[in-house]
Amino acid sequence: MRDQRDLRYFIAAARHGGFRGAARATSTSASSISEAVIRLEERLGVRLFNRTTRSVALTQAGETLLARLVPALEEVDAALEATSALGKGPRGLLRLNVPGAVTRTILPPILERFLAAHPDITLELIANDGFVDVLASGADAGIRYEEALSQDMIAVPIGPRSQRFAAAAAPNYLERRGHPRHPHDLLSHDCIRTRFPGGALGIWEFEKAGGVVKIDPPARMTVSTQAVDMAISATVAGLGILMTFDGWLEPLLEDGRLLPVLEDWWPTFSGPFLYYPGRRHMPPPLRAFVDFVKAEQADERAEGRSRSQGIGPL
Repeated sequence: MRDQRDLRYFIAAARHGGFRGAARATSTSASSISEAVIRLEERLGVRLFNRTTRSVALTQAGETLLARLVPALEEVDAALEATSALGKGPRGLLRLNVPGAVTRTILPPILERFLAAHPDITLELIANDGFVDVLASGADAGIRYEEALSQDMIAVPIGPRSQRFAAAAAPNYLERRGHPRHPHDLLSHDCIRTRFPGGALGIWEFEKAGGVVKIDPPARMTVSTQAVDMAISATVAGLGILMTFDGWLEPLLEDGRLLPVLEDWWPTFSGPFLYYPGRRHMPPPLRAFVDFVKAEQADERAEGRSRSQGIGPL
């Protein structure tokens, strides 16, 4: 047990920039952290940290040990949690890193059903529109749209398998400026754009009869992906044309506050995916969530087959 404690103290010192930071993070003393590292160094016969009066930094040997040690201890923790959960329902904290887009309509009903089914699981949701390293962010799993995943990641469909982008504008804007007839007409219109955390503006893509047109229209107003509500309000106020998820605009299109623009060009795309590390032992809350999502997807596929065959409820 002392060997494992020394290893965890070493990880804490590496993550928190030295012995004092590790001591604060682990609620122990800096001398205990230092003694643990010295024991490890003596046992391994290599120096793990370069120490000066001002700083503590990993050596190459320390970096090698840290890279191998962190996933190994995570496997140990997951195995212990899974074993302790035998005979009782899963419990603990589930951390998800998700884009803001799924927090509006897709994720809330899924999480409500999941948490109702698992009363001993608590949830921490981090909204982040960038593509992040799940483990480095401290999350157990992430949700993204068709991202290129590293080889040790597993992707599971979550939510609708097909979505659509819609373009719309207020009636008074279209009365003043006219209705675009082709995506290229947008180059002479005021458009309301969204910007990703990395600084890139989202390119507007349209499709029709197998053809795709990509447009980088002028922006009368630009908002971050976390401020889409402001973009929608500005569109209703007549400031320009907006392109976003059709589900977000549907109520406004139905009551006439917005009118569709280039509706026959609206593109469809694949729905989001839940992705997580392909570890042998998953924390029980994550395992419960993955199983729940897979079961819901299976139920939806079965319902879809029944509808296509004309089979109704008995």
